[in-house]
Amino acid sequence: MKKGKSFALAASLILSWLACSASAEEAMRHPGFDGYAALLTTAVKFNPEGTASEVDYAWLADHRQELKAVLEAMSGVSQETFDGWSRSGQLAFLINAYNAFTLELILTRYPDLESIKDLGSLFRSPWKQEFFVLLGAERSLDELEHEMIRGTFAEPRIHAAVNCASCGCPALLAEPFSPGELDRQLAAAMGGFLADRSRNYYDADEGRVWVSPIFKWYEEDFADAAGSLEAYLATFSDALGLPSGGASAALKVKFTDYDWQLNDLGRCGP
Repeated sequence: MKKGKSFALAASLILSWLACSASAEEAMRHPGFDGYAALLTTAVKFNPEGTASEVDYAWLADHRQELKAVLEAMSGVSQETFDGWSRSGQLAFLINAYNAFTLELILTRYPDLESIKDLGSLFRSPWKQEFFVLLGAERSLDELEHEMIRGTFAEPRIHAAVNCASCGCPALLAEPFSPGELDRQLAAAMGGFLADRSRNYYDADEGRVWVSPIFKWYEEDFADAAGSLEAYLATFSDALGLPSGGASAALKVKFTDYDWQLNDLGRCGP
């Protein structure tokens, strides 16, 4: 076989292997994925507009052993296994872990709490409690969100994906995040959140856009992605109902109040 043909064959084999590897990654199910998907399908209820969701914690409490099995599977993932996943696979897994462990945290005191904040104390917030194991170490939700997710992935849409079990949070999706669907899921999560008129809307009379305090708390992340918070919001002009052709530089931004009430079924209103 001539050298040129040998090189072409080798290149073709490498490309085929890469394509198969990518395909396998796209179809990958993290440990605990299927069990988590089954729980979310029943426990998460969306509003008619599909922009906000609540959680049936009473039903979830009756199926807590199934949730614990999911969490044990997630906790069993080793650092070596995690390192072998693609970036999208890693991010999807970490978002799922954050949301699933948050559900478990709520169930430790449900139904005797009005807000996730009730699980904290004067000296330590609920997000700083080290109550689960992930990638071989005891972790808190704060570490998972701010160090493992935000500190590693320059992806501002995660702020519409991680769920803090409150009515003011973006919707908890009724499906786990997965490597092959991650971009679609993140886009849907952020677009759906900004389309929720109870938390984000354009006031034509005032000529300004009102958005969730999430965009104030994490303004740096949005500015890093688009140059400024205003520019980032302008990319979701349809979801926000902004006038067509509006310049981001002229966008006036104000922040709505945040509702820390537990996102339990029937509590978050219309």
